[in-house]
Amino acid sequence: MTVHEPSFGVDEPWDSSSLDIERRFRLGSEVASLTRSNSSDKTEAVENLSLSFRLTSSVKCCLRVCKVATIFAIVVLCSLFFSMYPDRDNPWRMLAVSPSDSFSMNVTDFRDNALLKLQVAGPFAGGMIDLSTQEYILIQVEQTEEPGQRRRRTQQVIYNWTVPLHAERSLQRVVTKTFEMLSSDPIAITIQAFLQDTEVVPLSMTHQSLYVTMETQVAIAGIILCGVYILIIFEIVHRTLAAMLGSLAALAALAVIGNRPSLVTVVEWIDYETLALLFGMMVLVAIFSETGFFDYCAVKAYQLSRGRVWPMIIILCLIAAILSAFLDNVTTMMLFTPVTIRLCEVLNLDPRHVLIAEVIFTNIGGAATAVGDPPNVIIVSNQGLRREGIDFASFTGYMFLGICLVLLTSFPFLRLLYWNKKLYNKESIEIVELKHEILVWRQTAQRINPASREETAVKCLLMQKVLTLENLLRKMMKTFQRQISQEDKNWEQNIQELQKKHRITDRVLLVKCVSVLVVVIFVFFLNSFIPSIHLDLGWIAILGALWLLVLADIQDFEIILHRVEWATLLFFAGLFVLMEAIAQLQLIDFIGEQTALLIKAVPEDQRLAIAIILVMWVSALASSLIDNIPFTATMIPVLINLSQDSDVNLPVKPLIFALAMGACLGGNGTLIGASANVVCAGIAEQHGYGFSFMEFFKLGFPMMIMTCMIAMCYLLATHVGLGWNM
Repeated sequence: MTVHEPSFGVDEPWDSSSLDIERRFRLGSEVASLTRSNSSDKTEAVENLSLSFRLTSSVKCCLRVCKVATIFAIVVLCSLFFSMYPDRDNPWRMLAVSPSDSFSMNVTDFRDNALLKLQVAGPFAGGMIDLSTQEYILIQVEQTEEPGQRRRRTQQVIYNWTVPLHAERSLQRVVTKTFEMLSSDPIAITIQAFLQDTEVVPLSMTHQSLYVTMETQVAIAGIILCGVYILIIFEIVHRTLAAMLGSLAALAALAVIGNRPSLVTVVEWIDYETLALLFGMMVLVAIFSETGFFDYCAVKAYQLSRGRVWPMIIILCLIAAILSAFLDNVTTMMLFTPVTIRLCEVLNLDPRHVLIAEVIFTNIGGAATAVGDPPNVIIVSNQGLRREGIDFASFTGYMFLGICLVLLTSFPFLRLLYWNKKLYNKESIEIVELKHEILVWRQTAQRINPASREETAVKCLLMQKVLTLENLLRKMMKTFQRQISQEDKNWEQNIQELQKKHRITDRVLLVKCVSVLVVVIFVFFLNSFIPSIHLDLGWIAILGALWLLVLADIQDFEIILHRVEWATLLFFAGLFVLMEAIAQLQLIDFIGEQTALLIKAVPEDQRLAIAIILVMWVSALASSLIDNIPFTATMIPVLINLSQDSDVNLPVKPLIFALAMGACLGGNGTLIGASANVVCAGIAEQHGYGFSFMEFFKLGFPMMIMTCMIAMCYLLATHVGLGWNM
């Protein structure tokens, strides 16, 4: 064990409030339980420590018991609801339609339910259709309620659903729509094809009955989402457990309304490409950190800034923004977070503030190009938008100009937000390193599962070592009177000392790591521009990790696996399930429909400006709370349909650019608003510098508001003022 190793963090709150007494009592209690069988002489003293700890923490124990009991009761209730209803994955019915032959069926098993959910799979295209030129499928849903006790007159409801067909009939896509029905009377479904020739279009269809109205589903989804945010904001449980609990509640709600998915369907909701990208890059960074390259980069960044903190922060944020415009934001933060943490450790800075600033600018820079952020990729890949003239070049040119304007105004605003922030640690570097050493000993002791007398003795010795170091830390804290200046005047001398201490430790491994990483990043670029490379980002990262594992000749594979952020991977898996279940509960569709209704209610002379403002802020706020990928995918057809509505008369480009700006910049609003935020927080937590939801919110949300204001002004000036709508 290296003494005073600064590479490990310390899990302390930002206000540096001391918890030494409580930890000392807790460790004493653990030592007592482990040494009772080996050292009877120390039993009485340790029991006194345990008794004192129990007396001082009785209130906390009561609150903890109440919290656990409440959450456990909710989990048991959701589990019961989920287990009471069977899977509702109905079998698909195969059919074929043509201009001369249509398909008809009657749904007679529709009991007194509120909604009919219809899913159709076929060679469909996205977006709105032009009925005069494009081929499409017309689906008609009809129900007639005869006079009875409740109604005196015959009532009839007819829904017409048009779905455009793709030019390439080999492409398959599933479309879903929910219809509100009158009663339990039979429902007639008719499907007909409108084609330019007499070919046959193969389709498959399934239907499902739902027990509650759309408004009730939206209310349930909102309550679940609020509950998850309460758990994360107030740190009642870890954010990974909060996402898993929210997923269970959402699945239970789907089961209650009659739409319980099967296990296979739930597993398909998980975005394995993102998880593979995260896992592969985590392995690459874990091996890369063994070379000392991050320490070397930290010293070079300090030398470039000439010992001044704010120029260094601006340089780091600018580089992160530029890289994220061409790389995935998650990849950028995985490479930057270890460098930033090492840089702050050698300068005795608090890494939390610097990391939050970097991830904010990563999300801003990712909006500049068509490949920088997933919502932009979804927009550029849409065939309907390509026909409207929104291709890679035009989209990137417009967004790049706006994001440059946002960046210019973001740096002064960031300096204003950090005006009263204490960037330096309040303790000396010796105290900080001693805290890191205590954390290392404590984590090592907690990893030991005492299954034998020898392991019990080793864990006991480690805990006693922690007690000894904490006694030394208290003495150092009492005698500490040093004041740290905000600008290091002896930066040249410090650089010489840092260069001797922090240098490359394994040059051969560094060459291997750099070679593999350069190839991986290069293939990332090629994947965005060359469609003949049939590898997703996740596959590229996994293959790169395998290459480096072979080249580095890793013998102790468990060390690499220990550095993988499994909690972060589980969080994303739970979040994917939660967001898809929220989408199944109609929340995202409800947001899109209400946005369209508000735009239609505006007078025509002000409609474009109000539409840009409304789409911009709805997208930003929604992306702060829910995943921006399904939200963007849902809003694109809504905006296309809105632009092609003759009663609205709006161009589609301003609406799409407002959606892109809001979805990308809105990720800075909360900690779980963007994937890069969660990844950065997970890596920082592993190093002992984890930051909470509220700590990120205090800095990220004002930056989100300011950047969205600048982007909104840019959109209004170019589209309303200059008329860049064609």
